[in-house]
Amino acid sequence: MIRIMKYGEVANEAIFARSMPEVDVAGIVSDIIADVRARGDAALFDYCEKFDRVRLSALEVTSQELDAAVAQMEPEFMDALYTAAANIRAFHEKQVRQSFIIAERDGVVMGQKITPLDRVGLYVPGGTAAYPSTVLMDAIPAKIAGCGEIVMTTPPARDGSVNCAILAAARVAGVDRVFKVGGSQAVAALAYGTQSIPCVDKIVGPGNAFVAEAKKQVFGRVAIDMIAGPSEILTIADAKSDPRIVAADMLSQAEHDKMASAVLVTDSMALAEAVRDEIERQVRALPRFEIASASIDVNGKIIVVGSIEQAIEISNTIAPEHLELCLDNPFDYLDKVKHAGSIFMGRSCPEALGDYLAGPNHTLPTGGTARFYSPLSVDDFIKKSQYTYFTRDALSAVADRIAVFARKEGLEGHARSVLSRFE
Repeated sequence: MIRIMKYGEVANEAIFARSMPEVDVAGIVSDIIADVRARGDAALFDYCEKFDRVRLSALEVTSQELDAAVAQMEPEFMDALYTAAANIRAFHEKQVRQSFIIAERDGVVMGQKITPLDRVGLYVPGGTAAYPSTVLMDAIPAKIAGCGEIVMTTPPARDGSVNCAILAAARVAGVDRVFKVGGSQAVAALAYGTQSIPCVDKIVGPGNAFVAEAKKQVFGRVAIDMIAGPSEILTIADAKSDPRIVAADMLSQAEHDKMASAVLVTDSMALAEAVRDEIERQVRALPRFEIASASIDVNGKIIVVGSIEQAIEISNTIAPEHLELCLDNPFDYLDKVKHAGSIFMGRSCPEALGDYLAGPNHTLPTGGTARFYSPLSVDDFIKKSQYTYFTRDALSAVADRIAVFARKEGLEGHARSVLSRFE
């Protein structure tokens, strides 16, 4: 049963469960990465047999498999995919950056050049749930950015197939190549390349602790989006909120993972008690009851505070992945929210809307990293180069100042590299 506490009975930093794994994830992942680097495809085939219980004859999903997956999908699901894709595309197109040039001084030209990444890798989880929504959220911004090639990895089923909904989403999103590989071995393959899987410039997408650790270990060889942990939702609700709806929103995150955290902060003890009772009633009807109930029992919390303003202060301290403002006038509080991955405004905006259809990205910072990380965006799939051009006269006008600066830092060679042009 979820716990009800008054403000101060739990430290802010302990509100979300952010425990470390008990097994030596780092050591296991390090060994897998080294093996994939050494043996390439052979290692991937072996890990598929070991972890996914299937011996594959080929790693890449064929065009025929992709076509068959689309053909098997229900029309209503394909309609949902196309609707979601259109909304995601419309939102992310607003994020596109433009190169710029500055030529306001005689003889001086400076600028910034935007270049899409050549090849990016998308990791799409398998395991206890398949997420075609993640395919859309990760691939569409990359397409908008203009990336040259999008490569996706996802774990195979025991019959060697890939979830048809994931493949259909890959078709809709414009993924170029799909491979039947999961876990930290997939991250290693994307980072270093194998005989079948090309190496990429950046790896994005969520995964379990082994995937997160692998991304951490290959960072520097490639770029990554972020180190994502278990899902989190913080709901701020007042006494006017419907306890049935608040409970349902919390359970929507609890069913992701036993390590997920669902927390309510409210200024009403009556609502707190009603939500607790609703959670106990609703969780029993969920198909993923075991996962959701474990999440609620271990990591779930209801915290009663003195005011909504105090609730916002708590939110800013813990920087939640998802923040719901279940209030009549949520925009009155928006400027006060400093740290949150994605904010859901009002009583008719469940977090699940953002997971699937609204348009803003659902690949979000967790574990308090919303203090300094942002949601996945088009910016994740570009890089910026800067350039400078000075004529001889323009350089002459500033040469002495450059020399003064260089000599102050004890770098005479820098000074001479400029002054020698005028001797």
